[in-house]
Amino acid sequence: MKARGRTKKGATKGPSFGERLRAFFGLGDEPPPTEAASKKDGAKAGAADLLKRLRVIEIKTSHLANEQLSGSYSSVFRGQGLSFREVRAYNPGDDVRWIDWNVSARMNEAFVKVFVEEREMTVMLVVDASESELFGTRRASKAAVAAEICALCAFSAIRNNDRVGLVLATDRVEKIVPPKKGDKHVMRVVREILGHEPESAGTNLRVALETLSKVQKRRSVAFVVSDFFDHGYERALALAASKHDVIPVVIEDPRDAELPDVGLATFEDLETGEQVLVDTSDRKVRERYAAEMRKMRRDRDKLFKKLAVDTVTIRTDQSYVEPLRQLFAKRARRARR
Repeated sequence: MKARGRTKKGATKGPSFGERLRAFFGLGDEPPPTEAASKKDGAKAGAADLLKRLRVIEIKTSHLANEQLSGSYSSVFRGQGLSFREVRAYNPGDDVRWIDWNVSARMNEAFVKVFVEEREMTVMLVVDASESELFGTRRASKAAVAAEICALCAFSAIRNNDRVGLVLATDRVEKIVPPKKGDKHVMRVVREILGHEPESAGTNLRVALETLSKVQKRRSVAFVVSDFFDHGYERALALAASKHDVIPVVIEDPRDAELPDVGLATFEDLETGEQVLVDTSDRKVRERYAAEMRKMRRDRDKLFKKLAVDTVTIRTDQSYVEPLRQLFAKRARRARR
């Protein structure tokens, strides 16, 4: 597939983002456009496909949020602290540190302050919308898996009365959705992820993370969803992690780690359009590719460990529910210590 970009005069434009997205979702090809009427029909068909996909994701992820991850989410992501609610008479065994001395002096009786947890929290979804996310060789593309993960996190958030916001980026920030509550808002966020046609093909996580730090002043839980095929974002990630609870969600495809033996093959960079002819039957070529990918993964994991951020890796050929449940369980165990 060709990377999306500007076309020169007289050049043939490649398939649109919507066409590629439908192909990865297995929704079939659109009929070839003809005149203005055909374009209108194609737009209606595209909208219908998008609504269908949104409905499927809504049913699937809202069920998972309610039945499988609701308890884990609320126990792990707690809130910003405690807020004062009222005072009540002192009972034996109460912590003397919470005695309200002013009220006690006026009433000639001991009273203590009562606090409640500030449950409301903000969840930010920082999503990589670059062309590399369209890659996928198994169940679905990385973009499709990312959309479902974001929907699941968003529905889990609103079930706990939290707000959800979105930063959608390629090598530039292309869409920002301010945090809000409600099912309709969550569906808007998912619709933006699914239906967005990026203006650029590249990846720049540094820009996305810097934007998160700028637009979200209060501390939030930030899920950064990407394949992390980028560099130069280390400092931006460190700054974001110092302000927010950043959770990198790494999307991987089995072919990211190993090169299959298919003889001579032409590979194309989805983001730059660069093509290269590779002899995949050469064992040394496959071994070198695997070694480079292992090094990239080691460097990335080393950075996450250095910054003490929780991370989860999700494969396109496996369920994303269990990795997320394991992540929440790990955080819950650490919170109880």
